[in-house]
Amino acid sequence: MKKRFLLIIAGIYILVLCAAPLRAQIPNDFKMINATVTAPGELVITASKTSSSHDFDFLAGKWTMDNRRLKGRLNHSTEWVTYTSTSDNYGPMLNGIANIDIYKTSYNTVDHTPYEGLTLRVFNPKTKLWSLYWVDSNLGIVDPPVVGSFEGSVGTFYCKDTFQGKAILVMFQWDKTDPNNPVWAQAFSEDNGKTWEMNMTNVSHRVSN
Repeated sequence: MKKRFLLIIAGIYILVLCAAPLRAQIPNDFKMINATVTAPGELVITASKTSSSHDFDFLAGKWTMDNRRLKGRLNHSTEWVTYTSTSDNYGPMLNGIANIDIYKTSYNTVDHTPYEGLTLRVFNPKTKLWSLYWVDSNLGIVDPPVVGSFEGSVGTFYCKDTFQGKAILVMFQWDKTDPNNPVWAQAFSEDNGKTWEMNMTNVSHRVSN
């Protein structure tokens, strides 16, 4: 009788695990996927076989976000700052190949004024690659686009940039395993992608209409 009871409990536990929704995870390590740096230093990015103009459809709507930002970048900092924000995503648009979102928060590293950012994401039907453009209210300058695609539920996007005069690689990672609570992260590399430091991440939560 005791053995039968334990088997029933074990069966219920397995059913609960199977029924539980999969959750996107904050990454604890980064590696380059579908991208390489050649010997001369050229960044080569190849679209995944399943890359699609629908990859970012899940972002349409309104979101609240829990953010973490490393206080210092590329200086061995281990102190994180946490804050909240909101995002309104408009899309798909341009016949399904683009979307735009507006990011807002009261946290501002420059001064105490509200901070806003805008992301434009555009899919190239020929290369099957996404380009993600970012501009914020502090600088008013469009950053070099990070370019890439989704491999399953995880998208990786890259660009060459500079930080405090240093040449770096930038990686964005989107994990939409849980499309109602997706995870975004940013990492920098000083050694052409051999090692990465994550310096910012957020978890979005869909706002019900």
